[in-house]
Amino acid sequence: MVKVAIYGRFGKNFPKEYVGIVLKQLSVYDAEIYVEKSCLKYLSKITDANFKSFSSHKDLDNTFDFFISIGGDGTILRSISYIRNSGIPIVGVNTGRMGFLATIQKDKISSSIDEVVRKDYRISERSLLMLSSNTVIPGLDADFNFALNEIAVSRKNTTSMIMVETYLNDEYLTSYWSDGLIIATPTGSTGYSLSCGGPVVAPDSESFVLTPIAPHNLNARPLVIPENTKIKLSVQGREQLHLASLDSRIITVKNGTELTIEKAKFTIKMIEPNGESFLHTLRNKLLWGEDKRN
Repeated sequence: MVKVAIYGRFGKNFPKEYVGIVLKQLSVYDAEIYVEKSCLKYLSKITDANFKSFSSHKDLDNTFDFFISIGGDGTILRSISYIRNSGIPIVGVNTGRMGFLATIQKDKISSSIDEVVRKDYRISERSLLMLSSNTVIPGLDADFNFALNEIAVSRKNTTSMIMVETYLNDEYLTSYWSDGLIIATPTGSTGYSLSCGGPVVAPDSESFVLTPIAPHNLNARPLVIPENTKIKLSVQGREQLHLASLDSRIITVKNGTELTIEKAKFTIKMIEPNGESFLHTLRNKLLWGEDKRN
């Protein structure tokens, strides 16, 4: 029997049509379905079935065959809080907009679910970033200090620039005078980093990207570094506090706090259905090749 976990950030725009297709297709295989607790009330609108539930990462283990995220890329990033280091493969049903990570499109839900249940897919191992410090930072959970897309530092309550003193493997790199600095994984290279002028990096490239946010020095360019590099940051500025973000989670940090960013000790297993790949996504989502001259 197939054992599946389902999560979605449902609200007034509950995509009941597509959730219904997911549930119907899983029922063909008599799947054992676990639904995130806050989602149960939405599923009760479209089915009378009674599902088991989960409410934290402690309720999930490697006995699950896969995890389905229903929504956009932001929903997948939230899903990581449940998967963590369990090794459960995750696949996203894209009911959002861009969908770099949520690779199952609305018109292919049934066929893609079939392929996933039959294990007819590829696994893309995605590296994560981990944040630690030489002091206790309120709001930073030592058990949830990782990010799939990026870790960034940025200014808080000020229009003034901050200075981000940066070291790579304990060697001084530079001090970025800017609105902040993004450290992105290959997965996150198509997100915030890209919007700040960073490069697109293939998921299997084993590298990270340092991208300054609105740097004062125009020659401060994005830098690609090996993923085994230990990055240390210290922020100074007119205000006493700055922000640090791990994907969508934001904490406030005192200036002068030493932040260490390095590769996490585990990866996330992203399911790539047949016909979907990173290059295919680039062509479709960034419209590469749409120039009529091609």
